[in-house]
Amino acid sequence: MTTRDVFWSIYREALPILLIALGGGLFAGLVLEGILESVERFPGLLVMVPVFLATRGNVYGALGGRISSGLHQGLIPPRFERNERLINAVVASFINGIGISIVIGVITWIALLVIGWEVAAVYELVGIMLIAGVLTSVVLILGLLALIFTGYKYGYDPDNLVGPIVTTLGDIFGMLFLLFAIGLVEVIV
Repeated sequence: MTTRDVFWSIYREALPILLIALGGGLFAGLVLEGILESVERFPGLLVMVPVFLATRGNVYGALGGRISSGLHQGLIPPRFERNERLINAVVASFINGIGISIVIGVITWIALLVIGWEVAAVYELVGIMLIAGVLTSVVLILGLLALIFTGYKYGYDPDNLVGPIVTTLGDIFGMLFLLFAIGLVEVIV
């Protein structure tokens, strides 16, 4: 296979998912508009949004890379079944996703206090991040695995799918679950 053939193969596989990712990013931006109303109620909220979305990509991009490598090496079958490598990768990613969500709330609160900006209560910020973190973790894990396994079965290279899938699912569901978490914390507090 020539370099040109490899290039076009990657491009053909990646372009459709990148176009879907573009639409997902636009949708996430629309959801962000809905969150703007809550900024007055929870000062510091907007500071957390880019960090939250970026960490979804970091944590679950690493999971996708592990799954992709496992598929290429034949260590992980392309289906939902009990596999110790798959379970360990999923559990580690879930714990990382939840842990970093809590850290985002606490660090945001501390940083805004240090620079003298108005900030919501630490329990409010952590609550929002924790709820959104748990929900996005579940959706990202299940969605990522389903899409990578399906793509792999149809002959797609999972390395071409992981980035756009994680970004799109993370942005869409991250923003939706942030909006949901904000509403839930408003009701509880």
